[in-house]
Amino acid sequence: MTDSDLGEQLSRLGFPMLSPQGHADAGMVLMKMAASRDPRLWEGFAVVLANSCQQGLFDFTKAGGYLNDKKTGANLRLLFLMSLALYKALGLKFSWADKLRKNLKSEKEFRLFLGKLKADKDFGVAEKTMSACRLKEVFTNYFSGQQEQRNNFLHNREEMGLEYAMSQVFSPKQKELFFKKLKGEKLTKTEKEYYSRAVKKKVLALANDELHRMARQML
Repeated sequence: MTDSDLGEQLSRLGFPMLSPQGHADAGMVLMKMAASRDPRLWEGFAVVLANSCQQGLFDFTKAGGYLNDKKTGANLRLLFLMSLALYKALGLKFSWADKLRKNLKSEKEFRLFLGKLKADKDFGVAEKTMSACRLKEVFTNYFSGQQEQRNNFLHNREEMGLEYAMSQVFSPKQKELFFKKLKGEKLTKTEKEYYSRAVKKKVLALANDELHRMARQML
């Protein structure tokens, strides 16, 4: 892959943020970014990873193969962990992030990156100094842009947080009935029975002020 090809692929994968056109080999692009040792590209690694995974362009089954490359595997692993820690520090939850984190099996390094990012302290990645503030700025700028887009970013973060919280309490079917009831939509006889039997009990528990207070206190 030439530098020109890399630039084109990066554009397709959101760095800079341009509308994707055609196919982009996300895994190869990420590996090329890791091999470049270019701090500017490393600052955008989290952007490209998030875009690639959200668009379903990154194949997790091939991730191990990229990491096994002796020349760039170590750098790639660190950049994966750095990106996952960045999402965590920004309060973002992606369904694919936990899977990637488990595959990497590097909790100690993840926690180290997370601590630095939360404290806005610079840290090293393969002998390169990375700015925590700069990483946050690059990521949020590409995903927020103008003020309206920034508001959308914050709104999406809240929605992702709600989606994650609901998934811990309700099954997909229960969540569907929850929103149908919330919107005042008509339920079938079977749906009404299932709602009363399974969903309503959870709703009543969630609405309990004392339970809510104790849960807050524990956090």
